[in-house]
Order: sequence, then C-alpha cells, then structure tokens
Amino acid sequence: MFFSGKDEVHQTARRAVRRLQRAGVAYAIAGGMAVNAHKYKRTTADVDFLLNRRGFERFCELFVDKFYDRVPGRNRRFVDRKNGVNIDILITGQYPGTGKPGPIAFPEPSEVSQTIDKAEVLDIVNLVQLKLAARRYRDFGDVVELIRFNNLDESFANKLHSSVRRDYFDCLDEKRREDEYEERNG
Repeated sequence: MFFSGKDEVHQTARRAVRRLQRAGVAYAIAGGMAVNAHKYKRTTADVDFLLNRRGFERFCELFVDKFYDRVPGRNRRFVDRKNGVNIDILITGQYPGTGKPGPIAFPEPSEVSQTIDKAEVLDIVNLVQLKLAARRYRDFGDVVELIRFNNLDESFANKLHSSVRRDYFDCLDEKRREDEYEERNG
C-alpha cells in the first residue's frame, strides 16, 4: 500500500503540501519521502519538511492546533490529527544529525528544491549532502541506494561540500561491494 501512494503517510504529506502551497510557505520535502521521490523506494513512517524560520512560524500559526498536535518535548514534531502520522520540521540554519554546529546547515528550501509529482522536494545534491552530514547509519544506507538508483559516480562528489566527500566515497565503495557480492552470489 505504501508504494501505491495511498497510505496514511502519503496522505499526510499531500495534505501538508496543499496547505503550505496555499499559504505561500516555501518548503521542501526531506527525509524518507524525498528518498522515495529520487527513485529509491523504501518505507517511512513520518514526513519531514524543510522550512525557513518564517515558514515554521506560519506553519504553527495556521495549522497547529487546527490540523496538527504538538508532541510534548519535541518542539518541531507534530502529529496529524486525522491519522496520527508524525511531521518533523527541519529549519533553515539549524544543523543535521546532532544539531551541533558544523560545516553544513539546513539550507533555504526555495533554493534547494525541485518539483517532483507536484510537490517541492529537496534536490538530490542537497538530500545526499544532508544525509551524509547527519552521520546516521540509516542515512548512509539511503545514500548507498540513492547512488544505485540514480547512477551517481565519482563526479557527483564535486557537487558536495568537502566535509562529506569522504563519506560519499565510502558509500560509493559500499554500493560497488554490494554489486560485486550480488554478481558472485546472485
């Protein structure tokens, strides 16, 4: 059901996109839903949106308490009242992963998005870069699969911030090791 786009996570994403678009709030879908938009099909249980500070304020003013409930102790996580799906908000200028300052911060959504299926989604360069900067195993696995499904190679590294290039090459090497394993044992 997830991959047909009819599940509750997709429904939450579509409703939120319509609301943000109508309100004129710049956004970009991030996280697992962005990974899916860039050809690697995997499930996810929530929806991540990149907003700038003003967009986050507008989101809270217009939609929180009306359509979404706040999650206690998580000031940027909300629950869709209609189906219980979580929405996480990433904010321009904050940092991926631990949230501690680093060389890569969340960018302005209007500068790093592309339209895919009528929604603004993080472009692949920024998606890969932010996943690498987060330094989580799940994100590295996503990068391996984004490399595979988008035929990325060494030249793609030139588009990335220098602080994540080594991790990108590690992911590229892992993709190649997996391909060799499949070829030998397929």
